[in-house]
Amino acid sequence: MNAKYFSCVSALLMSLLSLNAQAATGAIKVTSVVESDVEVLKAGKKELKRMPVSKAVPGAEVIFTTRFENVSDKVASDVTINNPIAKEVEYKAGSAFGADCEIVFSADGGKTFAAAESLKIKAAEGEHNALPKEYTNVRWIYKGQLAAGKASEVGFRAVIK
Repeated sequence: MNAKYFSCVSALLMSLLSLNAQAATGAIKVTSVVESDVEVLKAGKKELKRMPVSKAVPGAEVIFTTRFENVSDKVASDVTINNPIAKEVEYKAGSAFGADCEIVFSADGGKTFAAAESLKIKAAEGEHNALPKEYTNVRWIYKGQLAAGKASEVGFRAVIK
């Protein structure tokens, strides 16, 4: 289990390295973290708090969160965030989030993207709608204008295999 734990955490962290954002060169600063919801006591009441993952075991749900910030002195538009889904996790259906974003998916390693309900896979037995467990990438296309100094975040949930 220790070897599997190590490989899961390593793969999660490596998947963040291949994340990319597109906008005007140098205008967008991207930071990413793998998080989980942790139950904490606050004023005697239990509540969930999102915390960076310190360990990940099979069956655990994690949240891939990407923050993007406009570090230029001009409004940024045409911001696109691409995030591969690590092979060691399975995307949780309907979990992708991002305000003012069109969210699309790929099931072919990022070659083509479509909305979840339109994503198809071609197989020897014919074409079928891609299942969430078959997704390989998530892409967010930010539809707003990101003012200088402003930030937003996108992400998705997945389960460790």
